[in-house]
Amino acid sequence: MIRITDTVTIPDDEVAFTASRSSGPGGQHVNTTDSRVTLLFDVAASPSLTRHQKEMVTRSLAGRIDKRGVLRVSSQTSRSQKSNKESAIARFVELMRRALTPVTPRKDTAVPRSARRKRLVRKRHTAERKRQRRTPGMDE
Repeated sequence: MIRITDTVTIPDDEVAFTASRSSGPGGQHVNTTDSRVTLLFDVAASPSLTRHQKEMVTRSLAGRIDKRGVLRVSSQTSRSQKSNKESAIARFVELMRRALTPVTPRKDTAVPRSARRKRLVRKRHTAERKRQRRTPGMDE
């Protein structure tokens, strides 16, 4: 079981892993070792998520979800497939946690008096500076 939040857990059988060759510089084993791990999670068909949660995840992670509703999380930071798998799971948990956290709406507040005063002082200062740049007698 992968624990996302206190109320949401994803069973291991809903998550699939694929291994492929990592990009970038390698060494002796660069062309033989499949160390990149991609975690695949079918958001659309998941029985662990409610309809509302699926919508939140789909909206929040739209760039990582393909047309079939499958979320992809890859990791290739390590040369070890095992540590890349752990890293992909950790990133998956973090992405899902952020996606499932509701955004609190911003409360409109009044502009503070001090901010208004500073803005007006700055305006007066700028106007005075421009007035001083004018040549005498050019006033219309």
